[in-house]
Amino acid sequence: MIAIMPRPTVHTARRVITMDPDIPDATAVAVADGRIAAVGSLDDLRDGGTVDDTFADAVICAGLIDQHLHPILGASTLVTEVIAIEDWVMPDRTFPAAASEQEYRQRLTAAERTLSDPEEWLFTWGYHKLWHGPLDRAALDQVSATRPIVVWQRSCHEWYLNTAAIAALGITAESMAGHGAASDMVDVDAGHWWESGMDLLLPKVTPAVMTPQRLSAGLRQMVAYLHANGVTAINEPGILPGVEPWELYEQILGAPETPFGSTFLVDARSQAAAGMQPADAVADAEAQIAKAPAGKVRLLGKQVKLFADGAIISQMMQMREPYLDDSGHPDLCHHGEWMMQPDTFRAFARVYWQAGWQLHIHVNGDAGLDLVLDTIDECMKNHPRTDHRTVIVHFANSDEEQVDRIAELGCIVSANPYYPVGFADMYAEHGLGEPRADEMVRAASVLRRGIPLSLHSDLPMGPAEPLRLASFAVNRRTAGGRVAGPDQRISVHDALRAVTIEAAYSWRLEHELGSITPGKAANFTVLAQDPYAIDPELLGDIPILGTVFGGRWFPLPARPG
Repeated sequence: MIAIMPRPTVHTARRVITMDPDIPDATAVAVADGRIAAVGSLDDLRDGGTVDDTFADAVICAGLIDQHLHPILGASTLVTEVIAIEDWVMPDRTFPAAASEQEYRQRLTAAERTLSDPEEWLFTWGYHKLWHGPLDRAALDQVSATRPIVVWQRSCHEWYLNTAAIAALGITAESMAGHGAASDMVDVDAGHWWESGMDLLLPKVTPAVMTPQRLSAGLRQMVAYLHANGVTAINEPGILPGVEPWELYEQILGAPETPFGSTFLVDARSQAAAGMQPADAVADAEAQIAKAPAGKVRLLGKQVKLFADGAIISQMMQMREPYLDDSGHPDLCHHGEWMMQPDTFRAFARVYWQAGWQLHIHVNGDAGLDLVLDTIDECMKNHPRTDHRTVIVHFANSDEEQVDRIAELGCIVSANPYYPVGFADMYAEHGLGEPRADEMVRAASVLRRGIPLSLHSDLPMGPAEPLRLASFAVNRRTAGGRVAGPDQRISVHDALRAVTIEAAYSWRLEHELGSITPGKAANFTVLAQDPYAIDPELLGDIPILGTVFGGRWFPLPARPG
């Protein structure tokens, strides 16, 4: 029997933005069996397939990618009562920002009063001390002495609980003591857990915060949110065994109606926190990957996530020079915290490096970056590798010499461009000072040295809206309206590369995703306007009409009016 190949569908458009330098512009793309068959003009492709003019008045762009986000966090935070420092526009609800301590307390109290069941827990996410004032167990007890209240800080690296929640979880000061560095990041009297201290809280609080019902609702909301923002591929860089709801991921993220692919990485920090010896880490990681090595929801082979220092949003990143004001954390050295202690970090990095794995390393402070670069330098000297693509993840604070080292060592960067936009104004006044705050995320410095640059949201640390992320990198305009670090702005083209082909490159999937090139997956984002033809300040506001995933059209509902 002779197989009959499907006749390609030739999609026409006002413009096709390929992100392929060999085919920079086109007006038509042919798709067959979920893959790109040809790219060019309509005259070139007309005779080779059936013409579809659905996108004739629109712009087809290579499918937008969020290089780094957290499905479990996006699902579990954005389904709570969100009281954050910025607006969060979800598919069915908008959570307006709370900009002051008074507004935060009013919103928190109002949220508690809307719960009719006196035993229902109140979960909220988005609190930040610099905007919302101090918070502790006693303050939450004033909101309710009987209802369990759990406040998840904006960074997701801190938690605050009231007395009722602490009692319901069976937590005592004694049970939190004697666990090494993690116990130093717990204050039961204040109802406060941060950074490694979370390792002691999560096993107790997760069953309450992340019930199957809440996670299912949150994941479905996240799918709609990502689709509305044109996302066609995501990566969770660091899966937590025993916590991540893999069956729900397969059911919801892997559903035929979900118009994007989801990949995951092994998490070395959870291995270390479980007491695993570095020598056993690679075998354990290989066993994790073997459970889901392929498909729409899968783990990427030989790629691992490590953590250096703490979160920028809670000002726990490790800084060379101390913070300019008190962070409010007991016994904090004013330089930050480590998420993996340096000796542990180096030990796990070495074993994965020697096994030929690609390292994705969470790092925010310049002192944290020193640890990372010194470790990679040592690994290169002792066990040289080419094309290792070690990813410097987040990349908040650095100096120009460190960017030189990134280039010399052959590392690449995946940056969060929201940092200067969302935090530079406040951090210039508190903690960092204006020079360090404004120079966060040296994207232009990275590109000047020829270092591959991708962008990510780290959802829910920033909005999972790739065009808005690109706009942040292009404009660097803060909430106060000023431009933070104008010399670090990048071009529209470089920003679009960072949410398409460079993101794919960071996962070693550049031969499958990231550009409209024959042979690759037919994943496109369909735009109402041309990003190159509008005011760059409006880049993040371009309407998304829908996405094509695997050759299938997933339109967005028509907007009211």
